[in-house]
Parts: sequence; C-alpha cells; structure tokens
Amino acid sequence: MAYYYLMAQLPCLVYEQRPPISSAEFRALARSQLSKSDAVLLDSVSINSLGSKATGCSFIDKWYKWERELRLNVAKHRSIKLKQTNAQIPEPSDYHMEIAATASKAVDEYSPLEGEIIIDKARWNAIENLAGSNYFHRSNVYAYMLKLLLIERRQAFNVEKGFAEYKSLYASIVESASESRGEFA
Repeated sequence: MAYYYLMAQLPCLVYEQRPPISSAEFRALARSQLSKSDAVLLDSVSINSLGSKATGCSFIDKWYKWERELRLNVAKHRSIKLKQTNAQIPEPSDYHMEIAATASKAVDEYSPLEGEIIIDKARWNAIENLAGSNYFHRSNVYAYMLKLLLIERRQAFNVEKGFAEYKSLYASIVESASESRGEFA
C-alpha cells in the first residue's frame, strides 16, 4: 500500500540534527492515515527490541534480523576484548562483513559515546538500505519511525552526565577492590 499524502508532508531527517517531529507525534499522525494492520505494525517498530516473531512485513523482519546480527557481533567483540573466551555468545547466523566491522570498530573505540554513535550511524544506513527506493511504500513509513527513534536516542546522550556516571562507577569499583584486598591482608 502506498502512503503518498503521509510521506509527502514529512520533513527530511538528518541524524545529527534535532528531530523536526517527535516519534510520538509521528506515530499519532501516521496512525490516522495507515491501514489498521499497518498501524499495528508501526506500534511494534522499535530500536530496543529484536522482534520475537515474524511480522509479515519484509522491511521490519529484515530490520530485526539485521539488529540481531549487530548485537551478536557487538557481544562477540566485547567478549574478545575482555578476554572472556568461555562466554556463551551465540554465533551470528549470517556473517555480514560490514556488521562485523562496525561492531569491532565500535567496541575498540576509546569513548563509549563514540562507540554508540558508530553503531547508530550503521543502524541509520541499514534502515535506508532496507527501506528501498519507493518512498511512499509502508516500509518507508516504518523506516521514518526508526530514524526518529535513533535521532531521539542521539539527543538523549549527555556527555557530562555519562562522564559523572562513569567516574562514580569507577570509584565504586576501586573502593570495592581496595576493601577486598584489605579483607585478605
């Protein structure tokens, strides 16, 4: 099904910029113009879940498969970096060189924030590639929603708060290590 009117009225999205519309506003606008079944699928679109079952929508199913591959690769590279060779991480089902390279680069990044940005930019590119070229197709409605969620996630990153949390966590680890050494001395 084509959604000419809905898609024609939407502003362009750019990853580094503030979202021109919130995901909640977009969801409400889109629901009023989507078929009932497409509106249900829109409600299931997320960047925080992997979709537990097939949806019947090629774009959404491919998105969740891609996201699962990314997460498995990130987990695998983190376990390698932490030298946890006995970690029980399932192997990715499909080997995608680009996903593996993204995961490796993100995990090797010194700054966790920069690592997350690398991952989110890869997500953005995957969404664009999976959505296809028919801008008025329902796939691009779901892609628009995912992009809005990524932009909102990016806007939520707070360097100062993150660094404060890091320092607090690091201090508690050091304190805990000092206490455990004192117990055995």
